Amino acid sequence: MKNEFNTIAILGRDDDPRVTEPMALLAAYLAEAGCDVIAAPGFSPGTPLREVAEAELADEADLMIAVGGDGTMLYAASLAQRRAVPLLGVNRGRLGFLADITPDEMLQSLGRVLDGNYERESRLLLSASIVYQNGKTQSAVALNDVVLQRREPGRMLDFRTCIADRYVNTHSGDGLIVATPTGSTAYSLSCGGPIMEPALDAVVIVPICPHTLSDRPIVIPADQQIEVTLLERADTRAEVTIDGQSIGEISVGDRLLISRSEQRITLLHPPGYDYYEILRSKLHWGLDGRIRHSEADTGGQS
Repeated sequence: MKNEFNTIAILGRDDDPRVTEPMALLAAYLAEAGCDVIAAPGFSPGTPLREVAEAELADEADLMIAVGGDGTMLYAASLAQRRAVPLLGVNRGRLGFLADITPDEMLQSLGRVLDGNYERESRLLLSASIVYQNGKTQSAVALNDVVLQRREPGRMLDFRTCIADRYVNTHSGDGLIVATPTGSTAYSLSCGGPIMEPALDAVVIVPICPHTLSDRPIVIPADQQIEVTLLERADTRAEVTIDGQSIGEISVGDRLLISRSEQRITLLHPPGYDYYEILRSKLHWGLDGRIRHSEADTGGQS
């Protein structure tokens, strides 16, 4: 077996039986294939592996395999992107746009990857920084999205956006999403944003519950920097999240800067990967609504 991935990290929630079972199968399969298998402390699959601190997995791995849903994939990507480690996903979540290998196909697909039979895909990342009025900054990298959101229920935010140093709009609403093509099927989609093909070098800016109906999503080139400034409003409290994780509060006069990251994340897919097939599967496209309604009316009997 030809294998360019000698050290392989496996990552997943060790408190979820739906995840630990396929992780144990993976560990055994990889060990038998002669790979150096590493995982964070606490995972005991019954197969010899090397324990490495979770934050250091990417420092040693040639490949990282995430088992779980897209949340696990996003977390794994935050580790992998620092060292440009390719990432493979086994889906044990509910929707799974990122983790595209099913448990039934897991070992067969992994065998093909170890044989060098896979598709490599490079995905855009965003760099986000909160620039505070005292000059300090808080930064992070996003695979899915950067979100400015209110912290208090029942309160709106007022904020100003500029793109490439040009004033765009002053918004009122619950916040703003800046999403990559990867993130266009996540929070952005639920707020009315478009689906963008992952290969596009573009980002979408999506208002969250805008006070004005004319405040619509806009797609821009990824190389144009976005600047968002929070404006004065009574009892304004807001925060910035990166792929669902808060990186800090933002106050009136602070600036949020978002730009294309110099880093990218590499996803590996088994042969025959088809993005549109995933969309059809997850969003139930291509199904005849008349058939579904007919089955519902007859209890599924014909």
